[in-house]
Amino acid sequence: MIRDITLGQYYNSDSLIHRLDPRLKIIAVILFIAELFVAGSFIGFALCAAALSAVILLSRVPLAFILRGLKPILLIIIFTFCLNIFMVDGRVLWKWGFLQITEEGIYTAVFMAVRLILLIIGSSLLTFTTKPIALTDGIERMISPLNRVGVPTHEIAMMMSIALRFIPTLLEETDKIIKAQQARGADFESGNIFRRAKALIPILVPLFISAFRIAQDLAMAMEARCYRGGKGRTRMHQMKFSGADMAAAGVSAVFLAAVIATRVYL
Repeated sequence: MIRDITLGQYYNSDSLIHRLDPRLKIIAVILFIAELFVAGSFIGFALCAAALSAVILLSRVPLAFILRGLKPILLIIIFTFCLNIFMVDGRVLWKWGFLQITEEGIYTAVFMAVRLILLIIGSSLLTFTTKPIALTDGIERMISPLNRVGVPTHEIAMMMSIALRFIPTLLEETDKIIKAQQARGADFESGNIFRRAKALIPILVPLFISAFRIAQDLAMAMEARCYRGGKGRTRMHQMKFSGADMAAAGVSAVFLAAVIATRVYL
């Protein structure tokens, strides 16, 4: 299960999506999330799914790798589905005691599950196709106007990038600790919920120690390289919008307008 978490990982490839400006990709993800919440019917979701499918094909990220990231949140999707299917009032199709399934409940449950799946896949594609350094530079450039009011934009972007970068590292460390504890006879699967929660203590304590050690090593490495924050720093690769970026921005705007049209006219 730990290895199935793909959040924050970068998939190395030389695709059109990988070469796009990171600022554009961040804006495109924000627009895609807006489209998912604007969509009021399955036609709107079909347009979102079509756009997402095109991006996946152009990114050359294997579909199996993308879908693997849904496994850790499968329980959340199922819980959301069941919560909506049993709690929404409407025309009753089945009833047993206080539980009931309505026609509107089924529609809402499927609607919310599809929205959640598309949201996770669309957000994950940002980190799959953007290197952490490029993502940091993109975020910093987008929020750079806040420097005028004293906001440390470079430090904020750096913290976000480091957090994303070390998610896979901490997951790998968690997997090693679990296997080491299981080799010592630890049982994480049997018993009630309180016993399982108590069994996590031998995992959390060494994980926190490892996280602090990694943070200290990183701080020492940055200090040894004379890192002093964003003031006066230059970049080897200057970001600028290309023709492909402008075309991608136009396509994103068209899809957003199409989804809004389905909400207004359908």
